Amino acid sequence: MVHAKVETQLRYLLRATRGPSETRQACQDSVDRIREALRKVPQASSSASLLGLEGIAAKAYFAALPYLLGDAVPDELRPQGRTKRPPRDRFNCLLSFGYALVKSLTHRSILAVGLEPAFGFYHQPRTAAPPLVLDVMELFRTPLWEMPLIGSLNRGQWNVEDDFQLSPGQVWLSDSGRKKTLELFEDRLQQSHKHPHTGQSLCYARMVELEVRLLEKEWSGSPGLFAQLRMR
Repeated sequence: MVHAKVETQLRYLLRATRGPSETRQACQDSVDRIREALRKVPQASSSASLLGLEGIAAKAYFAALPYLLGDAVPDELRPQGRTKRPPRDRFNCLLSFGYALVKSLTHRSILAVGLEPAFGFYHQPRTAAPPLVLDVMELFRTPLWEMPLIGSLNRGQWNVEDDFQLSPGQVWLSDSGRKKTLELFEDRLQQSHKHPHTGQSLCYARMVELEVRLLEKEWSGSPGLFAQLRMR
């Protein structure tokens, strides 16, 4: 699962920086750090080691995201590091709200398959979020939200005034911002991607449930199918 998450982050950065050479150069250090972490993942001897490698990759990944935003994106919509609970800028506000949508979809998919969300295999039960939900949603943070979010920012879909509510030390979405976020997410769920297990293109809404069913097979006699999904 960690390998799939980190490799997806790496592939997205490589794909998003295929154009201007200055963008690739700006992201090269992050790409190198992620590659190094990915190389070490298979040799990790414990969950703690995996968490450390995942953290290194995530830090490098989020450091590179601002370079994926075009020149037309206003400064108010550019991230100032990663902040949450509460988010302190508009980008992190959008990021966190989208993650909540991914988490909700993953939770519903786990219940539909019949697994117990509280019984995870990687995340520890430290918050109100069920560990298994946090485990599975790691596969879908980038394809279901980070990619469409970056694309929407580059297309100029967000209004820095109308779509957000600012208060001291935190930023929230306004009604129009929440509506746009939900529309963007629902549109992404209807888009298709070829899954390596079925060899067929599935909409992302179905793909989440399929991954949960493949996870169930890890414990029912057909291991090795879960977390093989990769973006092109």
